[in-house]
Amino acid sequence: MRIAIVGAGIGGLSAAAGLQRAGARVTVFERSAEVRAGGSGLSVFANGLRALESLGLGPQFAVITDKQIESFAAGQRRPDGRWIAQIPSDSVGQLRIVDRADLHRVLLDALDEGTVRTNALVTSVSIDGTVTIESGAEADLLEGFDLVIGADGLNSQVRETVEPGIGPRYSGYSCWRGITERPVDLHSAAGESVGRGLRFGIAPLMDKRVYWFAVANMPQHASFADEYATVRDLFSGWHAPIAELIAATPTERIRRTAISDLATPLSTYHRGRIVLLGDAAHAMTPNLGQGGGQALEDAATLTALLAPVIASSTDSAAALDAALRRYDRLRRKRSQSIAAKSRLLGAVFQMRSPLLAGLRDAIFAAVPPRLTAAQAASVQRWDPHRRSDPQASGSSAKGLSPRVPGCTRRRPEAGNIPGAQQSP
Repeated sequence: MRIAIVGAGIGGLSAAAGLQRAGARVTVFERSAEVRAGGSGLSVFANGLRALESLGLGPQFAVITDKQIESFAAGQRRPDGRWIAQIPSDSVGQLRIVDRADLHRVLLDALDEGTVRTNALVTSVSIDGTVTIESGAEADLLEGFDLVIGADGLNSQVRETVEPGIGPRYSGYSCWRGITERPVDLHSAAGESVGRGLRFGIAPLMDKRVYWFAVANMPQHASFADEYATVRDLFSGWHAPIAELIAATPTERIRRTAISDLATPLSTYHRGRIVLLGDAAHAMTPNLGQGGGQALEDAATLTALLAPVIASSTDSAAALDAALRRYDRLRRKRSQSIAAKSRLLGAVFQMRSPLLAGLRDAIFAAVPPRLTAAQAASVQRWDPHRRSDPQASGSSAKGLSPRVPGCTRRRPEAGNIPGAQQSP
């Protein structure tokens, strides 16, 4: 089976690794000149770890992570450092924080040489599996595939063929991200600190560097003359070691992103010989730390369902269609539910009203730790080899297939952020 994957992000590369191991001939089209991950971290919870294991990537991932979080207190703090609520350590015991660049390296190393084609801009796809690639000449290149996987992110071109007209929706807040260039003493505490319209997150990496993020309400196209100075000043006076984390990060490696998700949930992730995964299918805000995890779940589920089709000696369009339909049933409800919860949580975290923010903190403080742990576990409870398809026959849980071998809705005015301006 010939499979095209559009986009060399985490979802696309992990799907490529799994499908290639299953015996498919895979080509990944990446529009950029090189595969880059950017300078930020990624949370991989228990469900993401199970997906990586299913894809045959568990041992490689373990090398770049190891146990990092168990000895750290985690939860929500106030800007002065006092705890609002702490998360039981066993609810995040399997959490791994990884430098995205390291994960990309692992995924690329798992692929056969020549799998990824860079400088390959896919301008359109057809439901019959035809991919159009910009060539720079008078005529674009056309290539035919048995299956096209759209893994081209929030602004997916492939999604337009599956369900046109659905694009991004700005959340009302943006996020600076960075990784320190040296170790910083976190005093055995990580997690998030929340204020009014502001939030700061801290996550240790295996090598003692620290991934951090800073979130602030602002217009979607706000611009700042000095990003470093802006984030430093916004969080001036917040508890240690926030100022040190910002100072320990090279200014050119601090990047700000407008946080968006999909304006409307898709009615399907599949049309013809096209299927979507990751942000192309269900772009979500990062408030639950599940964006990468859901992309990995997509890749593992799709690989598990397609492995028997790939292994079959007959070219069965019906078998492929059945696998893609089941993928849609298995993935759409779960991923869209998590996306909705993540957006709601962001709106709660980014409250600006002193009254509402105080009420939020009081509610978080009153929630029993065991209930918090149960809620966290419900999001992470997933297995690619157990049935969760209500339309499948039979009442008992059965495996999909053998393992593959080997913040607020209200947009604040620019004046709420010092130095913010609407760009033209």
